[in-house]
Amino acid sequence: MATPSAWWDNWVEEALATLDSLNVLRSLRPICLRKGNHRMIPFEAVLQNVPDPPKFREDRGAFEVFDEMQQWDRASVEVEIGEATFLRWMHDTPSSGDEIGYNTAAGDDGFGVYNEKFKKLILFSGNDYLGLSSHPAIGRAAAKAAQEHGMGPRGSALICGYTNYHRLLESSLADMKKKEDCLLCPTGFAANMALMTTIGSIGSLLAGKNVTAEDEKIAVFSDALNHASIIDGLHLAQRQKSVKVFIYRHCDMSHLNMLLTHCRMRRKVVVTDSLFSMDGDYAPVVELADLRKKHGFLLVIDDAHGTFVCGKNGGGVAEEFGCEKDVDICVGTLSKAAGCHGGFIACSKRWKLLIQSRGRSFIFSTATPVPVAAAAHAAVVVAKHEAWRRKAIWNRVKDFHLLTGIPVTSPIISLIVGSEDKALQASRYLLQSGFHVTAIRPPTVPPNSCRLRVALSAVHTREDLENLAAALSRCIDFQETRIYNCNSYARL
Repeated sequence: MATPSAWWDNWVEEALATLDSLNVLRSLRPICLRKGNHRMIPFEAVLQNVPDPPKFREDRGAFEVFDEMQQWDRASVEVEIGEATFLRWMHDTPSSGDEIGYNTAAGDDGFGVYNEKFKKLILFSGNDYLGLSSHPAIGRAAAKAAQEHGMGPRGSALICGYTNYHRLLESSLADMKKKEDCLLCPTGFAANMALMTTIGSIGSLLAGKNVTAEDEKIAVFSDALNHASIIDGLHLAQRQKSVKVFIYRHCDMSHLNMLLTHCRMRRKVVVTDSLFSMDGDYAPVVELADLRKKHGFLLVIDDAHGTFVCGKNGGGVAEEFGCEKDVDICVGTLSKAAGCHGGFIACSKRWKLLIQSRGRSFIFSTATPVPVAAAAHAAVVVAKHEAWRRKAIWNRVKDFHLLTGIPVTSPIISLIVGSEDKALQASRYLLQSGFHVTAIRPPTVPPNSCRLRVALSAVHTREDLENLAAALSRCIDFQETRIYNCNSYARL
């Protein structure tokens, strides 16, 4: 007689078969961090190669900052994958990441010694836009905090997980975003979830025990291509029955204006990504600011991909376009250009108090470990003072345009190739050529809009771009290639 466990095994197997038939089974492709490779250089050894002044200086927080790229910076874009991983990737074989082979008995660090060969790749798939993940000041900040405090008190922020390290990081982020205060969240996804559900709670809180009248509900207007975390957060907000969601066409301000004009609800919110992660285009923040003045809505932007990258001081897309004062709430992440981990919501003190009281993904999550908070604060300082990184990444954007003729405007370059087979074919060719560029497929993007998503970094070199462009030219026709917002496709 079959047991419940056996039944579930069969049901899971059937579910996996269905996913496989729909071509949406996804695989883990582990990057190997090996003892002795360049990523593992001790900081003491690294600092022996620090340039003489004036290229090396210390800021008021005693973090080392530099005026140009150093040898350790390349660790964020030079990676290795095992031969078994490479072969599975080439054949698009499903994997749970268990193909790496190593001898645990041969190592003394708990990870053992790898038994396989490795393939070196230049990473063009990451979100470490400034290359800060390998910066010694950031690693040392994490190591120092870990040595002094371990991982810190473990608990939710409202219980015992919130420390002076977290407060210092929040203050630095609020200052960068020109907002009164800031709330740290475990991830950027959790930050959007917390904010959306908090917005949804306002209508029910104001209605009390009464059913919220239709015109007293909160109208949320969301861009059609907003991130999944915003979409999922709005789904939860709608369950409180005091929110009505309107989806406006991607970056279409005429459509948004029409929806706002015909909406009878007093409480209006517009939420949008600032720099769209799958398409590389910007929200029209200047036009949004004008509509905000006209309709009086609360403007929320998710600046995950613009923070630290855009604007003179790294304040993000709103700073880049001179609209910081017009943005009421700014969600961001420390997992991309900061090279660390975590999310945040920059807002007023009043909004912070409300979110920390109603945002379930914040309330019921363990707070960020102290070493991670320390590292993120160091990243804020380093990103501010090493302005050459922002200049470098925009130079790489210009290089890509000059080398390919493709009109790109951000470090996110979305080259649509159409079918899944074509995207996989192009990705495999690039892999063989030494470039880590993944194919983006449904359900992340709509069917027949599969693409190569190329992400540039400040620590890519002109030579990297030349080599990538040469490889791309052998699988994409640049003359007929367009990026998403040009409403065209790359032709293989």
